[in-house]
Amino acid sequence: MEYKDYYKILGVDKKASADEIKKAYRKLARKYHPDVNPGDKAAEETFKEINESYEVLSDEQKRQKYDQFGSQWQQYTRAGGRPEDFDWSAWSSQPGGRTYTHTVSPEEFEQMFGGGFGGFSDFFEMLFGGIGRARSSGSRGFGTGREGTQTSGYDDIFRGNFSAGANRGRDSEHKIQITLEEAFSGSTRVLQWEGGRKIEAKIPPGVKTGSRIRLRGQGEKGTGSGGAGDLFLRVEVLPHNNFQREGNNLRVNVPVDLYTLLLGGEVEVRSLDKTVKLTIPPGTANGKVFRLSSLGMPKLSNPQNRGNLLAKVEVQLPQHLNEEEKKLFRQLKELRHS
Repeated sequence: MEYKDYYKILGVDKKASADEIKKAYRKLARKYHPDVNPGDKAAEETFKEINESYEVLSDEQKRQKYDQFGSQWQQYTRAGGRPEDFDWSAWSSQPGGRTYTHTVSPEEFEQMFGGGFGGFSDFFEMLFGGIGRARSSGSRGFGTGREGTQTSGYDDIFRGNFSAGANRGRDSEHKIQITLEEAFSGSTRVLQWEGGRKIEAKIPPGVKTGSRIRLRGQGEKGTGSGGAGDLFLRVEVLPHNNFQREGNNLRVNVPVDLYTLLLGGEVEVRSLDKTVKLTIPPGTANGKVFRLSSLGMPKLSNPQNRGNLLAKVEVQLPQHLNEEEKKLFRQLKELRHS
């Protein structure tokens, strides 16, 4: 059984104050939080040790018991005793000599710690017996994060929500579909949940597929003094029949007759909010793209600024030619090849 130096794990002195311990914990929790280090198993294990250390050193009674245990452990091992043979019985009871006998079922444990990441080390369990297993998930503001991962809420770490019985509600996510016109102008959505709860969500101009709109305090309810989580709306902008979006730019195909491409002229081009005149120079090649400044999508960070409209001209050949027209085209062909 490996002895865990909780003071060393948190990087504090054994005489550190409660505030110093809390400050060290917050700093390390930010650094090693699973949301900051996705898929990093080493960081995940460090984060567990940090949580376990803070669980002990932030509790006056547990810290007192741990300090007493540490000195006796050192005396025992220095005298040649094997760590695995150490007598734990003096430390596996509650203060006052009353043994803690509550049994926690696997189902209760799963609810408390949210899957395989939670729980404490064997060292902690041997030192505190059932105390660690029986504490509720709200005792330190820890909740369930990603699937199979117990985390303290990332926002809780920065907000300092470490009060006993306070557990911030989990964030939730909801997918919404909007049209390109709604993404251009902005819109609102009324979301209705079971039980009659309604939320009116404002969709800002410039959102795109993958954008997340945060509605503070509209997620799952917290416990105790912990606030509600946030609701994130994940946006999907539906395809449009006429426009293709490229970031903040829009692409549109503009049909132009053969004569205008050859001789020049003007054509109308429609954007999402207005129609403008586009001048076609004589001899314009089929497929040429004209950039129409500030006729694209509004920028999410600054809707007053817009992307461009990229207008691609597509030749429209004359259809159903009569004999006179065919004769003229033959004459033109002969002139071009003479």
